[in-house]
Amino acid sequence: MNTGPTIIKRGGFISFEGPEGCGKSTQGRILADRIKAKGYSVVCTREPGGTRTGELIREILQHDKAGEALVPEAEMLLFLASRAQLVRQVILPALESGTWVISDRFMDSTVAYQGYGRGFDPERIMDFNKFAVGAVVPDLTLLLDLEVKEGFARMAERNRRTGVAHDRMERESVDFHERMRQGYLALARRMPDRIRVVGAARSPEIVSEEIWKVVSDVLDCAHE
Repeated sequence: MNTGPTIIKRGGFISFEGPEGCGKSTQGRILADRIKAKGYSVVCTREPGGTRTGELIREILQHDKAGEALVPEAEMLLFLASRAQLVRQVILPALESGTWVISDRFMDSTVAYQGYGRGFDPERIMDFNKFAVGAVVPDLTLLLDLEVKEGFARMAERNRRTGVAHDRMERESVDFHERMRQGYLALARRMPDRIRVVGAARSPEIVSEEIWKVVSDVLDCAHE
């Protein structure tokens, strides 16, 4: 009779990152369906948001619900507040129960947008991130890379089709988005074991197949 301790496997955590219009939300849904088809439990979430508190913060950050201009310091801290709530209320409990988590953006976004985009010290933001997330770091981050002009064209088409206006971040200058994209690529060079770059200019079908090849390796390791 086996009297050893029961081993409970932790779920896996995958985040999607990338410039505006890169297709993160679409690819996240496709990936979630494929992981579920393998018999895993999956929770999908997003940043900012994912909790009631986070969704209220999202309205301020993306849709100007405060009715006043946000100073860059307040913007950064609001992102961190939403993230801290999401980690402790959603992500960590899911991982501890053996559920896989897929997040549309996570901590790398703040380094790319507020660090490289706004001009804050990226190293300092990484320290702030550590306070917000504790030990919860993605096992894999999929960076969907896309040239800024192509991303803007995709957003314009999406908004024309849906009748939705650009949000506050989407209205930032091309230069801001270029700095942000280069920030993402710098993070990928710095952390190649966690952050995998996937070219997002191709068809969604081709992109999803490349993503699945990367994720399958992670699933195989989790199953061992």
